[in-house]
Amino acid sequence: MSGLGTAAVDHPADRRVTGRWVAAFAVAWLGVWMAQLAPLQLLLPAQIDATLAPEHWVDSVVAFGVVAGAAGLCSIVVYPLTGALSDRTRSRFGRRRPWIAAGALVFALGLVLLGLQTGIVGIGVCWCLAIIGFCILGAALTATISDQVPVGQRGFVSGWISAPQAVGVILGIALLLLLGTQMVVGYLALAVLLIVLVVPFLRLPDPLPMGDRPVPLTVHALLESLWISPRRHPDFAWTMLSRVLVNLGNAFSTSLLFYFLLFGLGDADAETDLLLVTVVYTVFVVGSSILLGRLSDRIGRRRVFVVAASASQALAALLLAIWPSLPMGFVSAALIGLGYGCFMSVDQALATQVLPDPASHGKDLGIMNIAQAVPQAVAPLIGACLVAWLGGFAGLYLVSAACAVAGAVAVTRVRGVR
Repeated sequence: MSGLGTAAVDHPADRRVTGRWVAAFAVAWLGVWMAQLAPLQLLLPAQIDATLAPEHWVDSVVAFGVVAGAAGLCSIVVYPLTGALSDRTRSRFGRRRPWIAAGALVFALGLVLLGLQTGIVGIGVCWCLAIIGFCILGAALTATISDQVPVGQRGFVSGWISAPQAVGVILGIALLLLLGTQMVVGYLALAVLLIVLVVPFLRLPDPLPMGDRPVPLTVHALLESLWISPRRHPDFAWTMLSRVLVNLGNAFSTSLLFYFLLFGLGDADAETDLLLVTVVYTVFVVGSSILLGRLSDRIGRRRVFVVAASASQALAALLLAIWPSLPMGFVSAALIGLGYGCFMSVDQALATQVLPDPASHGKDLGIMNIAQAVPQAVAPLIGACLVAWLGGFAGLYLVSAACAVAGAVAVTRVRGVR
């Protein structure tokens, strides 16, 4: 399936994608985000805490961070590897579609097995398997933007990655709360929904690129291709650095939200309030990602939107650090949602415009996606350490704000995109 490739340079997409294509793309991402973020926000921390039953809650957070960090290491390898292999795939099913299907199956299998685990090692191994599937699926899905979506439509289409992310979190958490403490049933339900929601996109055409000359993929060639020189491709480097910093700041603000409500505020209804805060976050993410992504397409500017989005997230974190309370949690959720929705749509469009090699979009976007996956994976562990070292959540949110500001500064160094 993946032994053949092409030496010809792919031409950028020049036909506008249809509403049907966008709808199937959005539905697929809805399934992906439900299956990845709902466990990460609620089910996985609860499972780890129930398994360890620690005397101090920080021990549970650290264990959660170790598990998430191990999965993050897997993503560093799987994202670019899948991208490189899918770039070279030539099959009657298309170039990206076989990898989308394979990733969905591996992801679903990991979730089902995760629900059966009663030990911390088993939980860690199965979560890593699930994230491997997530990365295979996500790398191939993201690459379809560069394959099939014209530049003038990429901000809008990329918004249908971030909008389903917000909706997926709330629907996933609501589903898990409805199912109660049934770990096995919860993970199984998410796995089934993942498959069902990805299938419509698999039914769409997956055009092959121009050219058919085989290009072998050796280990040496792959490792060599993973290095993209910041000196030769500074826009790619600055975009990736900005993405790392902004996603790290966002993950600090959101990944430990349940613990902030439960232990930072002493909220007796932390699970219910987590859902309500997520609703507010969702409304603003969906609105900003679609509207501001489209506005970015219309005026042909990306950087100013990314800077404003980063500033919104920095302000939200500062407010939580200075005035930690449940009402301020709702205000901050709105600001984070406003900023992150805009960032996800516009920055994804920006990323597709700074890729070094038109013939390796999948691999290059796979490398770029590491900048999103790894911060989400390591943030719980680093965040737990910051909470412990700095004596509370205020220090964590100050660091979050600093990361967002640094990310805004980094994107201003991009020169090839307005």
